[in-house]
Amino acid sequence: MRSDQTARDNLIKTMLFLHSRGWCDGTGGNFSVCLQHDPLQLLMAPSGVDKGSVQAEELIVVDANGAVTDGNGRASAETELHLCIMSSVGAGAVLHTHSVAATVLSRVHGCDGFVQLEGWEMLKGLNGIKSHETTLAIPVVANNQDMQQLSASVKPHLHGPAWGILVAGHGLYAWGDSLEQARHHVEIIEFLLSAHLHYQQLRNTTHQIKP
Repeated sequence: MRSDQTARDNLIKTMLFLHSRGWCDGTGGNFSVCLQHDPLQLLMAPSGVDKGSVQAEELIVVDANGAVTDGNGRASAETELHLCIMSSVGAGAVLHTHSVAATVLSRVHGCDGFVQLEGWEMLKGLNGIKSHETTLAIPVVANNQDMQQLSASVKPHLHGPAWGILVAGHGLYAWGDSLEQARHHVEIIEFLLSAHLHYQQLRNTTHQIKP
């Protein structure tokens, strides 16, 4: 048995769960867990695989330079962003989803630079938040196919209370101290974004209805 088999099995379970929620359709999304921080080493899904059917033996190990050191797959172009988040905040896992709510809201609020969430009880599901009266701004950065430039634009926003960041028209990157916490943060943020989107739609519709 591989020394990292438990990490492989847990990452597969997480990807299957996120895929079942419709948050990484097709081959969308990418997910990583930290095997060690010094030197940095990630376990992640290879590029171009369906996250609903990927197997544990297909996962790849990537070093701090983004090079595959174990496995036959190719590292995603977004590996550099995973490495940036891991090294900046010491995250135990980084999960990138492509939900409709995250993708739409990241475009709508791209010019604002954040999506503001307030008044939702589920805010308390994020580590460190104690009250629904909290106002949380989830940062939004412009998408960029140059991963070095994208990582540079993301880095200043990584130490806030949100545990996540939105890339405009692309989706959510969320993280945690462990894979379990990262998955929990994805669930909470995705719920909040979906609730916010529905609330805005209903409010706008209600305002348009004449008595």
